[in-house]
Amino acid sequence: MKAIRLTLICHALTQAQKTGRLHHPEDGVLPMGDQPLTSAPTVRTLTAPERRAGETAAWLSSQAQIEPALADCDLGRWQGLALKQLQAEQPQELAQWLGDPYSAPHGGESFVALRERMQTWLTTFETPGEWLAVTHPMVIRALLMNVLGSPVASFHHIDVLPLSRLELSWSGHWRLRIT
Repeated sequence: MKAIRLTLICHALTQAQKTGRLHHPEDGVLPMGDQPLTSAPTVRTLTAPERRAGETAAWLSSQAQIEPALADCDLGRWQGLALKQLQAEQPQELAQWLGDPYSAPHGGESFVALRERMQTWLTTFETPGEWLAVTHPMVIRALLMNVLGSPVASFHHIDVLPLSRLELSWSGHWRLRIT
């Protein structure tokens, strides 16, 4: 059995993150500078389908492959809305979503559903080698919690900043790699 090294990278900073707005699939990243963070030629790169992930992946590799399973949490009708607007117009629904990981008052995906989707992806990801996967803060939280077997309530105790990295390895089971 060959080992798998999987480095998850959070997409670069977006205007939505900077201004307190929920994500939208068409959000792009803010300028990242002139020097790309190139990866070794033997490392294969996956990217979530959203624009911000694709733009970040292009900064890392010219050969990124879209992986639909790495898509961000579906926020339904809340996509692109400002948190202040939700606090003013739908305070109970926002509080419910923030407090109950099983809820999805926006009509999209609950955090628990996202976590289950990520567990399925981890279970089926079995191609040996070194991988980079550009995805989103909520996806990285869910993957980390799955690897550690954390209770769902720990979701609120994890911050994933733009361009953060989470390193995992597989040799019979998934392990967190601290480098």
